[in-house]
Amino acid sequence: MFRMMCKSKIQLARCTTKNLRYTGSITIDRNLMDKADIFPYEIVLVINLNNGARFETYVIPGKRRSGVIGLNGGAARLGEVGDELIILSYEFVDEEKARKYRPKLIVVDSRNRPKR
Repeated sequence: MFRMMCKSKIQLARCTTKNLRYTGSITIDRNLMDKADIFPYEIVLVINLNNGARFETYVIPGKRRSGVIGLNGGAARLGEVGDELIILSYEFVDEEKARKYRPKLIVVDSRNRPKR
């Protein structure tokens, strides 16, 4: 049996841009994507701590070390610049691995830089 597990979590990222006229997605600083093991076009769950919105979308890479976290398309209606977000990615793992599984946790500062 396979279990769907939280692969990684970017904690307390701040929305830096909104672009309603994009077809849809979230832009994430490529450095954060690498640390969280998130690929371009991977589906993620985004939780907005300011308004409670939860939505799935796909990731597009932003400029490395820019701190960009951008809501695009319909997702731009679900948050404002400055809102705090949690971004979760998932993977399916076999039950034996799931019993010992630990996700990657990336906590960021107010400029979306990973804390040490």
